[in-house]
Amino acid sequence: MPLEIVRQDITKMKVDAIVNAANTSLKMGGGVCGAIFHAAGANELQEACNQIGECKVGEAVITDGFKLDAKYIIHTSGPIWQGGSKQEAPLLKGSYNNSLELAKKHQCESIAFPLISTGIYGYPKEEALQIAVSTIGSFLLNHDMLVYLVVFDKKSFGLSKKLFTSIHQYIDEHYVEEVESTYNRNREERFIMEQIQEVEIFHHEEAKHSLVNLLEHLDESFSERLLRFIDEKGMTDVETYKRANIDRRLFSRIRNEADYTPHKKTAIAFAIALKLSLEETNELLAAAGFTMSRSRKFDVIIDFFIQQTNYNIHEINEALFAFDQPLLGA
Repeated sequence: MPLEIVRQDITKMKVDAIVNAANTSLKMGGGVCGAIFHAAGANELQEACNQIGECKVGEAVITDGFKLDAKYIIHTSGPIWQGGSKQEAPLLKGSYNNSLELAKKHQCESIAFPLISTGIYGYPKEEALQIAVSTIGSFLLNHDMLVYLVVFDKKSFGLSKKLFTSIHQYIDEHYVEEVESTYNRNREERFIMEQIQEVEIFHHEEAKHSLVNLLEHLDESFSERLLRFIDEKGMTDVETYKRANIDRRLFSRIRNEADYTPHKKTAIAFAIALKLSLEETNELLAAAGFTMSRSRKFDVIIDFFIQQTNYNIHEINEALFAFDQPLLGA
């Protein structure tokens, strides 16, 4: 199952487990930790934590969710940022990995994480986000679980400033040009339509015959073209839908329904998973009835990443999230 980035209050997530950015003594703190304690019932949760005793940095423990919608609360103590020389990165990775393994052990199908250690612990948001996404992404390549990375607002999100600036410039250079040419394009389209309206191209019977002929020679469906691309790229079904951030059940439906019509973001997710060129991406989109357009920021951002040959779907979703665009996959 996929990774989704959402803007939400983590205490309101309807998942099997939510992750608490805890302190090592498992005492109620501030920030996300304090909010979780209050929402779950501070007294009951603190009593359960006291029975466990402690949680070492990078490790994870579990309690009931009490008053939360979540069945469990997984508590993990992330590292305090000390400049990066005190094993902070592997410890933060351990917080995510151990939380995921604990969720798996308790048969959780869904889990929600905050961006661990980025509050009062001072971990730089950009580096923390990269560790979170890469660690969760690696886990999902081998396991089925719906994972949410929950951010409360954009200020708590750590997209690289360099990447943000590069995408912003790319949008300015391509998206704006397309908007400016809209008037001329529309004028040309109106002229063509007027010419078409003035000429009777086919008589009724000829048109009817042509339509029947066209329907008998339809191009490949989206499902057929996708499966052929998978074979051509030498990838397995599992590898494809996991790299596309797509749920296994959805992929099964696409495979078994020859006339299945996906959402555009789903089709593009498969293009990213298969590392298709722009030409191949447009070919796959066309089979689903879509096209890429530089009058849409979503499409321009996808274009940017394909031009950069960056097919990391989670990094692409980070950028789409930062620009308030729909995410790929799920």
